Amino acid sequence: MSTPTDLSALRIDREPKPSGPPWPAYFAIAVALLTVAGLFATGQFKKRAVEVQVGTAEATGGGTASIDGISANGYVVARTKASVSSKILGRLTWIGVTEGTLLQAGQLIARIEDQDYVAAAASAQANSAQVAAQLGQAKRELSRAQTLKRENVVSDADLEKAESQVDVLTAQLASTRAQASLAEASLANTRIIAPFAGTVLRKDAEVGEIVAPSSAGGGLTRTAIVTMADLRTLEVEVDVNEAYIAQVRNGQESRITLDAYPDTSFRGKVRQVVPTADRQKATVLVKVSILDRDSRILPEMGAKVVFVARGADAAAAPRRVLAPTAAVVQGGADAHVWVVEEGKVRRVNVGVGGVRGDRTEIRQGLAGGETLVIQPPASLQDGAKVQVASR
Repeated sequence: MSTPTDLSALRIDREPKPSGPPWPAYFAIAVALLTVAGLFATGQFKKRAVEVQVGTAEATGGGTASIDGISANGYVVARTKASVSSKILGRLTWIGVTEGTLLQAGQLIARIEDQDYVAAAASAQANSAQVAAQLGQAKRELSRAQTLKRENVVSDADLEKAESQVDVLTAQLASTRAQASLAEASLANTRIIAPFAGTVLRKDAEVGEIVAPSSAGGGLTRTAIVTMADLRTLEVEVDVNEAYIAQVRNGQESRITLDAYPDTSFRGKVRQVVPTADRQKATVLVKVSILDRDSRILPEMGAKVVFVARGADAAAAPRRVLAPTAAVVQGGADAHVWVVEEGKVRRVNVGVGGVRGDRTEIRQGLAGGETLVIQPPASLQDGAKVQVASR
């Protein structure tokens, strides 16, 4: 007989089971939350900066008014200056100057290889001498023919032949002498001489280099041997704002101060007001002669010129600011620009004036030096982040 089964251990679980997702779902949710937090931390969900092109608002720096007169900045230049080059192609064999060498007009600066030119000149001279000898013989024969003709010993044809021979040799002699002169000139061109009295500012070639006229220069060919200038003709060239140019006259006295020697001033006089203006900068070029000669004054030095005022000439003139025309947004009677500051843009309302080339005069709203957005997009908003596009 079999043993009965014990059913006392059987129970029915009547407790409700949890309704949440299993633990893998919790893990997935946690990973998603961490990913979103990481994106926020790295700035991936931040608004991306707008890429823009920029330009600069410039204040025209022609000059400023003061109680002493108007002033302008410029540079010292030499009115007589030249880059001395050779007239023929050749290899430099000797150069006898360095920077600072004083030269007289016609003084030898350098020499080019001349063996070919010496031989050509000697050959031309020899040809000329040969024709000259032949001409002398022809003239003697003509003289004898004329004597015999008077005695009726030779015919008219013989006399005419002797005369023609003299004429032909005379023309040949003129041609050979011209060729000899050309050969001598070519030989002389191998010697580079100073075109005027002055000082060597820069030595542009060395012995062994190929030199040539500017029109024949190449990548490995020097087109100048030295650069020289007459330091007695030094003057200052400055750009004067159009608003002040009416106060500057030819012959007007001025004071010149060099950036290198700010504690020393030199007397000057306006030599020329160039009769044209620069439409981009709204300035006029003025050349000022230096009356006080000083060895410290060198070409290309920065200088400031103060034009001595005459009575009401010292009246103040308006300052002008020019901005790229493409940066000015005009809508009806209003105009504005977008100024970039610390990676953000700020809208600035401006008053505009005339257009000068690709720049527009800003009469109010800008002081000069601001960075402006070129061709700003219509969606640009005040305070938006921007990134300057690489050019």
